[in-house]
Amino acid sequence: MIHAYLTLLIGIFCAQIAAADTLFAVRTISPNTILTYDDLVVQSTAKEGAFSDPSQVVGLETRKAIYPGRPIQSADVGPPALVVRNGQVRLKYQVSGLEIITEGRSLERAALGDVVRVMNIASRTIVLGVVQQDGSVFVRQ
Repeated sequence: MIHAYLTLLIGIFCAQIAAADTLFAVRTISPNTILTYDDLVVQSTAKEGAFSDPSQVVGLETRKAIYPGRPIQSADVGPPALVVRNGQVRLKYQVSGLEIITEGRSLERAALGDVVRVMNIASRTIVLGVVQQDGSVFVRQ
């Protein structure tokens, strides 16, 4: 009786794994592309580590090229970059209630909350800062 019950449970579990949905790319998607529903197709295939729901990845940015028929995994996507390499950014310094805002040039691509290297245009000093929601970079002391 217990053996039959376990066999039934294992069969149900395996059927659920086999029926799992997986997201695949419809076309070749270049790095740094914001994903849309048109880029994705859902297939009834179980691929470990792959996304299953399009709403999980729509609006995210690809970190590398994704090819047609390839499952989309968490390492393939991330939050969209707010700061691009060689782009101008606003640097914000805050010390003892004093706020200084100046222009800088980003030395790398970064998303919200990422630490990014930025060259202060006025002093040519390279500083580290955290990307803010508005695309500015907050420099800590």
